[in-house]
Amino acid sequence: MTGKVVEKGLKQEPLTERRNMSRSYPLEKIRNIGIIAHIDAGKTTVTERILFHTGRTHKIGQVDEGTTVMDWMDLEKKRGITIVSAATTCYWHDHRINIIDTPGHVDFTAEVERSLRVLDGGVVVFDGVMGVEAQSETVWRQADKYHVPRICFINKMDRTGANYERCISMIKERLGAKPVAIQWPIGKEDTFAGAIDLIEMKAWYMTGQKDGKMQEAEIPAEEKEMADGYRQKLIESLAEEDDEIMSAFIDGGDISPELIKAAIRRLTLSNKMIPVLCGSALKHKGVFLLLNAVVDYLPSPLDMPPVKAIEVNKDTEIVRHVNDEEPFSALAFKVVADPYIGRLGYLRVYSGRIKEGAQVYNATKKKKERIGRLVLMYANRYEELKEADAGSIVAAMGLKETFTGDTLCDTVQPILLESIKFPEPVISVAIEPKTRDDQDKLGQSLQKLSEEDPTFKVAYNNDTGQTVISGMGELHLDVIVSRMMSEFKVGAQVGNPRVAYKEALRRSVKTEGKFVRQSGGHGQYGHIWVEFEPLERNKGFIFEDKIKGGAIPRAYVVAAQSGIREASETGGLKGYPVVDFKATAVDGSYHEVDSSEMAYKMAASMAFKEALSKAGTVVLEPVMKVEVVGPESFMGDIIGDLNSRRGQILGVEPSGDTVTVKGLVPLSETFGYTTVLRSITQGRANYGLEFYEYQEVPESVLAQQK
Repeated sequence: MTGKVVEKGLKQEPLTERRNMSRSYPLEKIRNIGIIAHIDAGKTTVTERILFHTGRTHKIGQVDEGTTVMDWMDLEKKRGITIVSAATTCYWHDHRINIIDTPGHVDFTAEVERSLRVLDGGVVVFDGVMGVEAQSETVWRQADKYHVPRICFINKMDRTGANYERCISMIKERLGAKPVAIQWPIGKEDTFAGAIDLIEMKAWYMTGQKDGKMQEAEIPAEEKEMADGYRQKLIESLAEEDDEIMSAFIDGGDISPELIKAAIRRLTLSNKMIPVLCGSALKHKGVFLLLNAVVDYLPSPLDMPPVKAIEVNKDTEIVRHVNDEEPFSALAFKVVADPYIGRLGYLRVYSGRIKEGAQVYNATKKKKERIGRLVLMYANRYEELKEADAGSIVAAMGLKETFTGDTLCDTVQPILLESIKFPEPVISVAIEPKTRDDQDKLGQSLQKLSEEDPTFKVAYNNDTGQTVISGMGELHLDVIVSRMMSEFKVGAQVGNPRVAYKEALRRSVKTEGKFVRQSGGHGQYGHIWVEFEPLERNKGFIFEDKIKGGAIPRAYVVAAQSGIREASETGGLKGYPVVDFKATAVDGSYHEVDSSEMAYKMAASMAFKEALSKAGTVVLEPVMKVEVVGPESFMGDIIGDLNSRRGQILGVEPSGDTVTVKGLVPLSETFGYTTVLRSITQGRANYGLEFYEYQEVPESVLAQQK
């Protein structure tokens, strides 16, 4: 805990108090989890039922009625979707569960990304009818990236077409996971009545009433043989990965439920298997058993490996353990500009303790910050705290320089945690204030919104005199503009959406950049030879220094790198940013008196522009993965329309009376697709888009755009 300040001469150093303080909940009884899924799978409904049945709320929130706790923004209530991740805390069986409910729409994927970065476990919700959908794959890959242990909840089992076995098969085939059913549904569709616990071998009948009560019973005789078979499959799956179960399995004795639960926990924490449960959150079915599984199988902060960091002063790797007595360290994973309480920074505390009013060090910005108030969030409400300990997810007021991905730590022992990487925006629109009074408000509101959302960018186009905002999709920008008008009361006019095109070099070239200015006295001299070569897609910009013999001092080479980077961002032959290339500095010269960093920035920029004219460029466009789900009778119309949009069909998956058409389509061809799809399918189809990669725009298309 960073607390009192002891003055030593002109320096002030924090005194770290090392005294035992009682925790409200021991670390092993804390669960930091996220609810993640494709849009409309039922994440928010699951969270609302969890809050109700744990006693956190006393009135059940409904998404359709706009009365949920977690979807608290006016826009979320109007649209019936989650836009921003919301944090809350509840309690179950003497455990504290910190929950983050995340958005399901691909346009808000950054909310999922930053939540998973700081969570210990996840509950992945699937629609029992649709199974694994487009965004399901995205959030699953994000969870894989951060090695987040998870359990699966197959929701909406009471709906027509729900198929538990098919969903498990899709998780295995499409997500490359090892799902293992620990429950099996009793009945199906409108006769779904509960679940068989394959570990304890008992049946749980669920009334569907809002009290959520369950009735324990013997497994029905007609289901007993089937249940025995699925339990045997469960044990065999465990035996493949766990030595203790394998040993008990070979001995041939009865394997106790306690032994099975312990093995499931071990394998879940190591990401070797995924327990699967079933239910219907809307009807309160399965929520109690899901909460039990969260406590039984998902990790506590102690189960996670120590967080790795870099010591700022020594540039060496260090680990911080989840321990109240270690130096304080935390990651700011979300910043919110609240119109009532000001700027709010969400923190995951990895080690140590922090008190309100304490001074901390922002290792990312290399600035000291002071924690104002500490609060425990309940969606848009909060409870004030005196201090936060290791393993906590809290919010802090008063942080002026801290943004998403910044590390806050002890001022005496500064460290830098791994930050969060976000995808680049793929779509932009021009925005202008309606009146002169709106001019200042526009700039302030855009700044606050860009501080909140790392995938929302604001730029000023000097050529057109317009302010350009960029984001992850049409819905993303639509929400940003709506928030700007409703929350910040800004009147604005918005242009048509534009695709974020990029350019790439056609071939490798070697060019010379020479910047010489002499106007009497101290002049300017910069001279450098650079080799440019195109790279594979998504490799970004790579710079290499191969200058030998000190032909150019290191400081000037660094300035040259900066000059090339800035020139590439300014734009290529067509005016779009240039990406995916390598620049290698190979030779040059310098002047003892006249050389400067600015001169080498200019020289390198000139070399880059020369390379563009010699090598030529290709224009790249963002291509999206599209997944259209609709009645089989409209399959031909759906495929034909996608083909007309320069789409590439990757496959068609039939499922009962519906089909899922998967393909790739350029983002520029998707504007207005919602209206067209409704028209050609009589409003009976829906679709999902997800960024795939940048691809070269055909010359014929470029010719039409001129």
